[in-house]
Amino acid sequence: MITPQLLNPKSIAVIGGSNDIHKPGGKVLKNIIDGGFTGELYVLNPKESEVQGVRSFQNPDDLPEVDLAVIAIAAKYTLPVIDVLANKKNTRGFIILSAGYSEESEAGAELEQKVVDIIESVGGSLIGPNCTGILTPHHNSIFTEPIPKLDPKGVDFISGSGATACFILEAGIPKGLTFASVYSVGNSAQMGVEEVLAHLDETFDPESSSLVKLLYIETITDPVKLLRHASSLIRKGCRIAAVKAGSSEAGSRAASSHTGALASSDVAVDALFRKAGIVRCYGREDLITVASIFMSPELTGRNIAIITHAGGPAVMLTDALSNGGMNIPHLEGPAAEELLTHLFPGSSAANPIDFLATGTAAQLGTIIDFIDTRFDEIDAMVVIFGTPGLFEIYDVYNVLHEKMQTARKPIYPVLPSTLTARAEVEDFLSKGHINFPDEVNFGSALARVHHTPKPAADTQLPEVDHAAIRGIIEKEQDGYIAPSSIQALLDACGIPRAGEAVVSNVDEAVGEAESLGFPVVMKVVGPVHKSDVGGVVLNVADAETVRSEFERMMQIPETTAVLLQPMLSGTELFTGAKKEEPFGHMVLCGLGGIFIEVLKDVNAGLSPLSHEEALWMIRNLKGYGILKGARGQEPVNEDAFADVVVRLSALLDAAPEIVELDLNPLLGRTDGVTAVDARIRIEKG
Repeated sequence: MITPQLLNPKSIAVIGGSNDIHKPGGKVLKNIIDGGFTGELYVLNPKESEVQGVRSFQNPDDLPEVDLAVIAIAAKYTLPVIDVLANKKNTRGFIILSAGYSEESEAGAELEQKVVDIIESVGGSLIGPNCTGILTPHHNSIFTEPIPKLDPKGVDFISGSGATACFILEAGIPKGLTFASVYSVGNSAQMGVEEVLAHLDETFDPESSSLVKLLYIETITDPVKLLRHASSLIRKGCRIAAVKAGSSEAGSRAASSHTGALASSDVAVDALFRKAGIVRCYGREDLITVASIFMSPELTGRNIAIITHAGGPAVMLTDALSNGGMNIPHLEGPAAEELLTHLFPGSSAANPIDFLATGTAAQLGTIIDFIDTRFDEIDAMVVIFGTPGLFEIYDVYNVLHEKMQTARKPIYPVLPSTLTARAEVEDFLSKGHINFPDEVNFGSALARVHHTPKPAADTQLPEVDHAAIRGIIEKEQDGYIAPSSIQALLDACGIPRAGEAVVSNVDEAVGEAESLGFPVVMKVVGPVHKSDVGGVVLNVADAETVRSEFERMMQIPETTAVLLQPMLSGTELFTGAKKEEPFGHMVLCGLGGIFIEVLKDVNAGLSPLSHEEALWMIRNLKGYGILKGARGQEPVNEDAFADVVVRLSALLDAAPEIVELDLNPLLGRTDGVTAVDARIRIEKG
């Protein structure tokens, strides 16, 4: 819980404040003073009686009661000071700038936990340690720069890295992005990104709170909390973008040495962000670009008009938008012909609308008016306008400013001449606008924003035979469970499966094959990768072949029995699950059979899954055209496939001991989807 004393203290003590503003203790004190903090301000410095004009105490016991302590002394000295502040000085807000805790050593981790224990014992809030501080409308308790002038309608920014927070501010401010608050959470010993986001959700006011949240995350310790509060904020009208770093093995090592962060499966992160409605970003510039798009009116469709006086950037933007699944419709007809009469000869109104290097401010205004009122198929427009430096372009940007105030459709300015037209760009930004200087970054970001789904609806899982599932799981041992138990689990959760029999002698094999009906499929029981060891035989058409193949297959190492199934046809599909802590179960679906390993065309979602989420996963497969019935093939029943995915999610809910599950292949047809082969591994620990 974030206490009022942390965000809006009536008094602050800087522990380790100094006159040297090139050190964190001196710089944070200066920033608090320069920020106009109106409460009582104190310093604890055993060598000084006054620091930067602020009274300094030599002993923590001599300090008056204080709401917030900003601590900038060596880690090894912090514990006794924090004990005095918490238990004698009624301090309930703590920001520890100092490094030397869990990011450094086991001893540092032990010290960090002791600090947390003291603060929590009095109901206090801790940001850090190993952080740069926070910026709120009430105090600048941060030792770094830049320090933006906070705007309540700007961006709330939470970062797991102090340096990254600085660099993101550096990238955003010159483009016109404004900030409402900044939190650098460092090691997140008590409160990390999730806890700060929860506070922003729980205190959200639609009249006064920021509608844009930015996150830089190195470890997700509580994905359930992140999902709950991100989804809640987005449903309240907010938009959220996040960078999750440290997902690769090498990135994980770097993050671990930085803040003790652990790697998360990149697939799980994607699934979590999609379920929450978070736009995932992949770097500082990407995050700033997405945030800047969020600050513009929301795009309602994917048809974009590009207005330019420079052909090259328009071509690159067209590529970026098209590659991201956006449309740049060809414009023609009477309105396009009339528009051309207002432009110089050689101009094009086809889209991109190129009004040449000699185009004027008046022509830009005319083009925007036409797009806004005469071309109903267009949802938004991008204006690319720079300068070679031959003349000033204030008039162009003034027209752009006026049209952005009055147009019904969103207008995104791409103003690349940030040096040559620096004065004009700064004048444009001073009127409350944001610039997208790189058209390709912008195009890629706009497409990703548009295609990120809204938060998933609350999931109502289908009914399954919970008692039967629990009975099966409780009698099984850890490891891969028996085929008969797998059959019973599929039946209990309502997943259609092929008829089958497990046989251990040749006469039983012949009898069961005749009962199932020829042709049959024979598969070894035991080896994990059956195809690799010659353990799958298709189209077995007679008893003699059953006998010979049974004898051969039983000689394959690790084989304990043979599975018989009727020979079915259909498109091979896959669905499965993997337990990925701390995210829970990931459910996957895609094309099946050997294609799962060759093509790796799989989408993942976090359980529990709704039918709509399952359909999204299916329809966003690269091979979706195959499921639709490409080149005359029988199409797959998408709803039936989605139902299997959702029922699998319900099975996982009833049997959380399942750590791995594969249904591969499923056979998909127009009339339904049938499970042909399955394996399930459980761990009860």
